[in-house]
Amino acid sequence: MNRILVWDWPVRIGHWLLVGAFALAWLTSESETWRLVHAYAGGAFVGIILFRLLWGVMGTRHARFGSFMRGPDAALGYLKGLLTGRAVHTVGHNPAGGWAIVALLTLGLLTGASGWLIYQDMGGDSVAELHEGLATAMLAVVLLHLAGVVVGSLAHRENLVRAMLTGKKQGNPAEAIDSAKPLVALVMLGWISAIAWWLAR
Repeated sequence: MNRILVWDWPVRIGHWLLVGAFALAWLTSESETWRLVHAYAGGAFVGIILFRLLWGVMGTRHARFGSFMRGPDAALGYLKGLLTGRAVHTVGHNPAGGWAIVALLTLGLLTGASGWLIYQDMGGDSVAELHEGLATAMLAVVLLHLAGVVVGSLAHRENLVRAMLTGKKQGNPAEAIDSAKPLVALVMLGWISAIAWWLAR
């Protein structure tokens, strides 16, 4: 197999901005002094997720949900394959990774929505507790995702972190995407900035 272009710029930039926004929001979550920074980080976080949902329908081949979302049996089969050393290599996200992505996007939206309610002084202590619980659940999924990246990289002898930086993975040339969509990435950055500003007003 050759190294082919799999991840476009919107996927890669969105991925790393999501990492940064979540980390910044987590680090500023307990400080009233950094409340506005926390709100902007949360707003950017929601903006990234909303764009990713849209890009999961309209994006390039391997960015679309239809390319990597499989049933629970496929995810369990992939995980069993990892344990036995027989996991099938996938050019895009593997079946288990697909479920992790859906979990992260869902928890991210719920966390952002509950955070916005708190920022608007709505919901009281119950919403604050829900927000904290959702954020903690998301952190747990993030840690599972990181473990999956390490195990997957070792199992397939492919650096998945580097792939999310360069956009290139092992695969057949016919499975490559035609363009990295740099202009769409610029539109995405504008979208994220606008959503972050609107939610943190």
